[in-house]
Amino acid sequence: MKIAVSSDHRGRDVAEQIERHLRELGHEVLASLPTDGEPSDYPDKAAEVGRAVASHAADLGVLICGTGIGMSIAANKVCGVRAALVHDELTAGLAKSHNNANVLCLSGDLLGERKISAIIDKWIETEFEGGRHERRVEKISTIEKDAYKPGEPAGA
Repeated sequence: MKIAVSSDHRGRDVAEQIERHLRELGHEVLASLPTDGEPSDYPDKAAEVGRAVASHAADLGVLICGTGIGMSIAANKVCGVRAALVHDELTAGLAKSHNNANVLCLSGDLLGERKISAIIDKWIETEFEGGRHERRVEKISTIEKDAYKPGEPAGA
């Protein structure tokens, strides 16, 4: 599997750990990490990974910032991305099985190395269940295609 990995400056060390872990699992990794010591803006990295996933240049994406919140907000602005901020194996599994999350967002500050590896493993090994969840994921895609524009009445 081809997995795009990126981070801002606060998540750089964790992103390097994730890159190594994914390679050890046999995945191809497209890493775009900030230069050590250089500030890096999370929206830029989220857009880069989101576009790689949406264009199918990568099968999945992983993003890391201090909390993971900024990355998830920014990545979800890319049409076709379903980015999920998760904190444990349970939410990682549900993000994939119920929401077909194709980008995983993690906190570089709040999770330890073993926890992150377990989260990654669970997310990758979990399959999307489809069924009733497929209908809901399709509704998300419809929202993306018919995005509300400021100044228009909702639902116009």
